[in-house]
Amino acid sequence: MKQLTITRLTETGRIAAVQVPTILNEAGIAFQPIDELNWSEYPYKPKVEFRIAHTGHSLLLHYRVTEQSVRAVAESDNGRVWEDACCEFFIQPDLQEPVYYNFECNCAGTLLLNCGKVGDRHPAPKEVLASIDRWSSLGREPFEERIGECSWELALVIPASALFNDTITDFGGRTLHGNFYKCGDLLQVPHFLSWNPIQLPKPCFHCPEFFGELIFKK
Repeated sequence: MKQLTITRLTETGRIAAVQVPTILNEAGIAFQPIDELNWSEYPYKPKVEFRIAHTGHSLLLHYRVTEQSVRAVAESDNGRVWEDACCEFFIQPDLQEPVYYNFECNCAGTLLLNCGKVGDRHPAPKEVLASIDRWSSLGREPFEERIGECSWELALVIPASALFNDTITDFGGRTLHGNFYKCGDLLQVPHFLSWNPIQLPKPCFHCPEFFGELIFKK
């Protein structure tokens, strides 16, 4: 199991997603690779990295991607974003319970968020989705697949209240489990990458038994 220590920042005001790359640069937050190729039948490995910090009440998440093509067909939140060029973050708040959240965001900032156990997932309410600010270097409008190498960035500000089935008010001092992913089920070259390795016979990200450890500084 990989471990990641998540720095606490002293930011106190409201942070917009477009500010996240600069804030994390200034704080010296390092990128982590999403580079585990878990299934040999899907050998393509785009360059994908992420970095994350927290303010106590929010998570600041930043992805950087370079890949052979991009796609953002899903037009609305809680749509089929995993079929697009998509970055994902799964988190399990209570290590005694098998409930986890999947934040899946395509390259245009369209978001899917569900909560629950494996096989028993519940979509986030609209007001929760609206509370998660997003920024994409490719803009926020949907588009069909664009063939050719493309580098893009994505940032999210996830308030603690977005974990809508829990009552976390401060991430500081907690140790949670989670994983980070990159996929594109309907891209010209489908791929399925993870931060923490997965040992399953077929592509599947809904596997909390293969989450890594996320240590939030106080």
